[in-house]
Amino acid sequence: MSENILFLTGKLAEGSLNKVLADMQPADFSYQVAQLGISVAALMTPEFIARRLPDARGADRVIVPGLCRGDLAPLASKYGVPFQLGPEDLKDIPQFFGRGGIRPDLTAYDVKIFAEIVEAPQLDVDAIVVQAEKYRGQGANVIDLGCLPNTPFPHLEEAIRALKSLGFEVSVDSLSPQDLLRAGKVGADYLLSLTEKSLWIADEVDSTPILIPARSGSLPSLYRAIEAMRKRGKSFIADPILDPVPFGLAESIVRYHRLRRKYPDISIMMGVGNLTELTDADTTGINAMLFGMITELRLNAVLTTSVSPHARNAVAEADVARRVMYAAREDQRLPRDYSGDLLGLHDRRPFTYTEAEIAELAAMVKDPSFRIQVSEQGVHVYNRDGLYTDIDPFRLYPHLKVEDDASHAFYLGVELSRAQIAWQLGKRYSQDEELKWGCNSATDDPRGRMAHREASLKEKREKGGQ
Repeated sequence: MSENILFLTGKLAEGSLNKVLADMQPADFSYQVAQLGISVAALMTPEFIARRLPDARGADRVIVPGLCRGDLAPLASKYGVPFQLGPEDLKDIPQFFGRGGIRPDLTAYDVKIFAEIVEAPQLDVDAIVVQAEKYRGQGANVIDLGCLPNTPFPHLEEAIRALKSLGFEVSVDSLSPQDLLRAGKVGADYLLSLTEKSLWIADEVDSTPILIPARSGSLPSLYRAIEAMRKRGKSFIADPILDPVPFGLAESIVRYHRLRRKYPDISIMMGVGNLTELTDADTTGINAMLFGMITELRLNAVLTTSVSPHARNAVAEADVARRVMYAAREDQRLPRDYSGDLLGLHDRRPFTYTEAEIAELAAMVKDPSFRIQVSEQGVHVYNRDGLYTDIDPFRLYPHLKVEDDASHAFYLGVELSRAQIAWQLGKRYSQDEELKWGCNSATDDPRGRMAHREASLKEKREKGGQ
């Protein structure tokens, strides 16, 4: 028996919702639409739904507009069926149900992230711990303490002990054999990096070494180091080194492929900082492509850095990329519709309403409150007095008649600025919502716009607009 789903909506969105559902022609569920008498569905709250919805109409599940804010649990308890937050834009319902109405599972991954604190010798232990906690919060599995050439690190042991006491796995990256020995003897989990000429360090400590070629690009020397460690029966990770553009990137990728083909079962690391740090391009796309290759080659670890200002969220991006690419590989699907967190500047479906559809909505509005939407043609602002479209908010301003209302003018200025940016970049715009920049978005604090939303709802109630 197919599932029966009840969709809640408002006056303005009812027609569009019915059209989307009818066009879907779902075979695995039947549906009903309940229009609750509110003009703007996004202004619904769980309390409002509880007042306006008499019963669940025999539904097995109720889908609430995605911009509804509040705890849905009391609704589920009252009506005896699950209440679920739908997509923020009703035009995304087909994609929402493309996965059975369930978010993709991005909990699994098979790549460890080593996040390097590059300037570790120049930080005190407390500062190292603070940086480590930040990286752990962004998804890092191992904290790498980067040693600097000709720079003493007298508190190396103290830093390792402090991190280990807080449950961190720790690696140390140094060109100095003495630094690596010190680190290994105090309990570092990994040592970066050993060559065939410095394998004796691995005999002195229990740390897992990361092996690199003795000379740049020399796979034979890396093979010899690998064979030597295998004879010792000790664990290791191999890294043939990723080179930057234009100094051998393509050839270095070939080396990873050759290494994996020769040794299908060993652990391999790729250091991605030579691309993310040393290329003036947004790191979200670079990480997406690198982790696509990492996942195909079934590499096991990455070393990432977050030094350059444009790479400040590289660890968080790496975490998203490894999860998305793992899921795509396991599902044998293209890496699409798993997450928008790597879409910083653009969106796949930025303009969900056409100019004609917005005109239809505008014709239904009977109150003075302004609605703002974006289509390929530009920014649209409308209320009962008219619909105006432009790509420049300054040319829209004379139509708004808010010269004597500073508060309203400020609000419209903020929203029209967001809308213009969304139109320029090809991003999704939803009125009263922050623009989303993927995993590079700042922590969202909704208090300001929630206060405005509540004030708008109160005003509508007082005017009888619902």
